[in-house]
This record gives sequence, structure tokens and C-alpha cells, in this order.
Amino acid sequence: MTKPVPATPATDQAAYWNEEGGRRWVENIERVERMLQPLADRLITLAAPANGEAVLDVGCGGGLTSAAAAGAVGATGRVVGLDVSAVILGVARTRFKPTANLSFALGDAASMSLSGYDLVLSRFGVMFFPEPVAAFVNLRRALKSGGRMAFICWRALDDNPWMSESTRAAFTVLPRPEPQPPGAPGPFAFADVSRLRGILQQAGFGAIGVVPHDEILDLGTLDNALEQVTRMGPAAAAFAAASATEQAAVIAATRVALEARLVEGRVHMPSATWLVTARAG
Repeated sequence: MTKPVPATPATDQAAYWNEEGGRRWVENIERVERMLQPLADRLITLAAPANGEAVLDVGCGGGLTSAAAAGAVGATGRVVGLDVSAVILGVARTRFKPTANLSFALGDAASMSLSGYDLVLSRFGVMFFPEPVAAFVNLRRALKSGGRMAFICWRALDDNPWMSESTRAAFTVLPRPEPQPPGAPGPFAFADVSRLRGILQQAGFGAIGVVPHDEILDLGTLDNALEQVTRMGPAAAAFAAASATEQAAVIAATRVALEARLVEGRVHMPSATWLVTARAG
């Protein structure tokens, strides 16, 4: 049996996204982005980038939300896609190099000097800050007076069957990783809405809105969904470290879980997010 896989320390987030995490994301980027597209569209509607605005996309990943914002702000606006991962930014730069009003920058939104933006937006990019209050203070400073922020983040793991059901199936075979404390940097850091509101209030934001959003996600065919959930998410590191026999057992257990969610040959599963808005004073 493989040994338990330790959780990724909060301080290693940048290293993780430039190494193992970034590599996995790039390898799976097409299928993951297809799955997340309805949520990305919902974010752009929420953020409502307008003609002529300056927009900062935090944790921009492959650049799809950045490109959508660039289309909305037009030739007189500008969009900067910011990410800590050089590996993932390489995909964004390759995809959107010809876009005149769109650029990409490598850096940590929690600490780098940022200013002059009308809008800060993020699709699942703000849950990884080791010191979230300080990070959001920096994002507030990036905004002009009265500027706005809009982001989408996951609610609790148990509220997200698209990830929790396959994770439970995998851990019937694999050893569970060491648990992280509630609110630790990671996909579900802002599951607690009271904590989320408190962080934004401490960071000096006003007009805070947090609305629950539920969406059925299309994970693709059964084989595509199996490949994605075993290579990304909470069980991915343990799966990669497992023996061939254990991996086969994980795939068998996960297949059973996903088969129950098949609709006309595709895996459809519920997701649960927070849609968050706030304004700088």
C-alpha cells in the first residue's frame, strides 16, 4: 500500500503551480476549461466589464476569462491576465498573443504593485492566498476609488458532487492525505461564507455581495471524466503515487460513481459556488 500523501503546505503554492500543479493543469486544460465554461460565462456576466475599462484578471490560467473581458472593454480598454504560474501562462500567451488590448503578467497578486484598475475579476484564482486579508488589501489598492471586484469560488467539497463523489471513491482504495485546517489555502478555502465576508471586510471592501450559485457541469464522456478526476483534484497526488494495481482499483471504483451520473452518454454532475462582488472605497 502507498503511504499517505501530505497536504500541500500553504507556503508552497507558487512552487506547486509552477511544478506539479501547473503541469497537471496544462495537461488537462482543454477538458477542464470546457467543464468550467458555464461558470466562467456567469462570472463575466456578474463582473460586466465595460467599454474602455482597465481590468485585472487574477489567477487567469489559460486566459479565457481575460480574453472575454478584453472583448468587452474594446480597443480603448485594457486587460491584464495575472498568474503565479509561468507554466500555465505559457498557454495563455500562445493562445492570445495577437490580442492588442490584452497582456499577461507573471506575479503574485497578493504582493506585487498594482494600481489603476476599474475592475478586478477572478475565476477560481483567489482561494490560494496564504494570507488572504493582506492579499485582498493589495487587490483593493489595485482598484481606483469606487472600483469593483467580482470573483467566483467553490463552496464546500461536500456541496460539489462533481469532485466529492469521485474523491470518496478513490479514497476507498488510496490512503487519505493529511487533513488541512479549515480555511487553508486551496480550492475550498472560502467555503465558509462568514469567513469570506470577514476577510473582505477586514481588507476594506464595501458593498459586499455573496450569492450561492448552483450549476450542472458536463464532465464529458465517461472515459474523459475518469481521466480528469484521477489526474486532478484531492486524490490526484495519491493516485499518481499508487501502484498499477491500486490505480486500476481506483479507476474501477470511480467508474461506478461516475456511471450513476451519466446522461445520454455524458457525465453531468452538480457544482456549488459563491458569486462574490465588492467595491473599493
